[in-house]
Amino acid sequence: MPQIKALVVDDSALMRKVITNMLESCPDIKVIGRANNGQDAIEKVTRLAPDVVTMDIEMPVLDGLHALGYIMSECPTPVIMLSAASTKHADVIMSAFHYGAVDFIVKPSGNVSIDLDRIKEELIEKVKAASRVKTHKLTFIAEKDAGIEKRNEAGEKTRDETRIHTLIQKNQKNQKIVVIGTSTGGPRALHHVLTALPPGLKAPVLVVQHMPPGFTKSLAERLDSQSRIRIREAKEGDLIEPGLVLIAPGGFHMIVKQNKTNGVTREIIGLTLDEKVQGVRPSVDVLLNSVVPIYGENSLGVILTGMGSDGSEGIKNLKAAGGKVIVEDESTCVVYGMPRAVVNQNLADFIYPIDKIAEGIMQNI
Repeated sequence: MPQIKALVVDDSALMRKVITNMLESCPDIKVIGRANNGQDAIEKVTRLAPDVVTMDIEMPVLDGLHALGYIMSECPTPVIMLSAASTKHADVIMSAFHYGAVDFIVKPSGNVSIDLDRIKEELIEKVKAASRVKTHKLTFIAEKDAGIEKRNEAGEKTRDETRIHTLIQKNQKNQKIVVIGTSTGGPRALHHVLTALPPGLKAPVLVVQHMPPGFTKSLAERLDSQSRIRIREAKEGDLIEPGLVLIAPGGFHMIVKQNKTNGVTREIIGLTLDEKVQGVRPSVDVLLNSVVPIYGENSLGVILTGMGSDGSEGIKNLKAAGGKVIVEDESTCVVYGMPRAVVNQNLADFIYPIDKIAEGIMQNI
């Protein structure tokens, strides 16, 4: 098997050297070039044709986001963004996914991280995964406007408190719930699915997207601004309501638990710092395993693109309880890992390309 050809882009000579050494510690990867700014990166991508690019964000001459936009437009190549953990960078990373980035990695100590070796295994794993991605799956995503329809829906909900209380106090046996799990390529997949769901959705939607702390809030806000349903990052104690999408905050497992107040039992969100499961927190399995005992056969599990097998155990329990399962088809997955783990166990009721999954959800709630 030929070595993966990587291009390392960073304005820090130290970071370029460290990242190169980390990647080349894996015999499957060869760094064929290094660039110190976005313009230099564009020239070297065009000339060297790497299999994967690691791209810093803040650089002189031309920053990483604009370099990414040019690369994906003119010479599409899988790109992994490297980011410091900050609100500003979180917004840039969300834009990068729309431009066509495969994934991102957080530098542990800012733009120049002397402890970068902490992310060595993650970087190597993601470069390997990115090298297998077909670039036609990374086309530019145009942003949408939720428009008047969503604003009117929100206004109606504000005025009609009685209707809300009726919905959330319904016997849970009659209430459907949708759980979506995803990882690599997830922000793109979630955009396709959530922006296609109609206002007045009759079921709550809970989402686990593998992301570190500080990024899921920007993801939720970006998706909310482009969708006709309400989407936000989950908080401890949030009520689980029809028509509301709650995204697990990075760094926390999200679970569903029941709270009884004045004789009324309601389902609410719980957040925990329990140990990582399969190396991730939030975990799809943890969420599903909390949902199934409460919702049982009224649970709909949806597994989208992603590395690894997180979600397959929870899906097995969901199926045993009589719930239904939708899986993204390999043809549209950026990385066919999590869906494959479900399909290989014959647990999928429906397998759809990404542009058909919202329709599939609507048919099963």
